[in-house]
Amino acid sequence: MSAIAQVIVNGLIAGSIYALVAAGFSLIYSTNRFIHFAHGAVIAFAAYMLYTFFSLLNLPFSMAIVMTLLVTAVLGVGLYKLVYQSLLKKKASMVILLIASLGLLILIENILQAVFGADIKSINAFAINQGWSIAGITITSLQLVIIGIALIMLGLIYGIMQKTKLGRHMRAVADNKELAAVMGINEKKIAAYSFIIGSLLGAVAGILIGLEQNIRPTMGTGLMIKGFTGAVIGSVTSVPGAVLGAFILG
Repeated sequence: MSAIAQVIVNGLIAGSIYALVAAGFSLIYSTNRFIHFAHGAVIAFAAYMLYTFFSLLNLPFSMAIVMTLLVTAVLGVGLYKLVYQSLLKKKASMVILLIASLGLLILIENILQAVFGADIKSINAFAINQGWSIAGITITSLQLVIIGIALIMLGLIYGIMQKTKLGRHMRAVADNKELAAVMGINEKKIAAYSFIIGSLLGAVAGILIGLEQNIRPTMGTGLMIKGFTGAVIGSVTSVPGAVLGAFILG
């Protein structure tokens, strides 16, 4: 039984990361209706930004976290404004947008490799400990923090989507863009907000991965595959469904 319990706990830890990735991906897709595979590269970018601010520039940890969140959100909305919005103005098809997203994924990963090198990097913000053993289950304090922060962020995004004006507008655009426009909702503004929020969720995932694991330029591809798979399992057009699917995958 202890082996099964350990597997479940490990799955919960992995699922927490996948859920953040899937939630950001699903939020962007449901609002814009095109696949943003470059979301994986945004997550890797966040991990490397934390490495830059904390390990290379020696900024205080809290400041490094804030800076990482800010620059990652800027990258996310920048990709939308500079690439996707330009293509949408030209009436680009979903296939063209998909190819563009894959191109951005490859481009950002190669830029990270050119700047930081192909070797594995470690952030080492916290001392490594053996963790606690409870009823045959081993878990570290950092892993508990990962689960806790993931659940807090997922609860926060659920609250935003259900209780705020921005969330209601996002759900309206996701449900029917034409009707939402008739009601005076600015579709482009909502799309930009979806990229900001989705990228922030990805940034949190990148930060948590960087704290627990080593980072490498191509890590975004694997994370995007898992996040996309989790979203498909639960429903790519539903953020709660995508989160559930990601935990199941974990």
